[in-house]
Amino acid sequence: MIEKRTFNDLAHVDHEWLQARHHFSFGKYWDPARMGFGPIRVWNDDEIKPKTGFPMHGHQDMEIITYVREGAITHRDNMGNEGRTEAGDVQVMSAGTGVMHSEYNLEDERTRLFQIWIEPRAAGGAPRWDAKAFPKGDDRSDQLEILASGFDEDIEGGALMIGADARLYGATLTAGTTVEHQIADGAHVYLVGSAGTVRVNGEPVSARDSLAIRDIPSLQIEAIDDAEFVFVEAWESHH
Repeated sequence: MIEKRTFNDLAHVDHEWLQARHHFSFGKYWDPARMGFGPIRVWNDDEIKPKTGFPMHGHQDMEIITYVREGAITHRDNMGNEGRTEAGDVQVMSAGTGVMHSEYNLEDERTRLFQIWIEPRAAGGAPRWDAKAFPKGDDRSDQLEILASGFDEDIEGGALMIGADARLYGATLTAGTTVEHQIADGAHVYLVGSAGTVRVNGEPVSARDSLAIRDIPSLQIEAIDDAEFVFVEAWESHH
């Protein structure tokens, strides 16, 4: 099963300072048919005006990944963490028993990002935050890279740690390149384009379009032009 959803099909909520597009039910946008995809609960495509952002607010029992596409986001939380994450980089937060944080675009340009929420492997636990600058340019091109993961072997290899049975992959492909990915049995895969256009198992995906993928053994992803995309592969946790 591959279900495509184009950017124009996404729910759009205009907050003046924030142009939010929701792949799944979130806040004021509620659609009983789109409550998530497996353990993936939220995928927001946010565009934040300069010098604005989300004031201090709380989360609990959720793994939250932010992938910055343009500009930068500055995070502060009640654990004393502060960090600025810029385009191509990732931050993760395990909300655990509870965390308060704020996220602001302190730049002079707009910031565009994907924020992804994944259900944790288990409730509770100590909250934590981390961020990482990933290599840019030639170091990163034409291969899939695990940006965040709930599995030790990936974290040892440089991925950010999340407390979920999931991996976030990212790739920057030059036009004409193809990468392949074997999907684990029973996994839900949600892929969103970030720049350019790719063809996934024959299905074209432009920037900010998405594919929900299940019960398919592998992905062949071909860059039609220079392109960037991310996807989450996630499993239902069996507690």
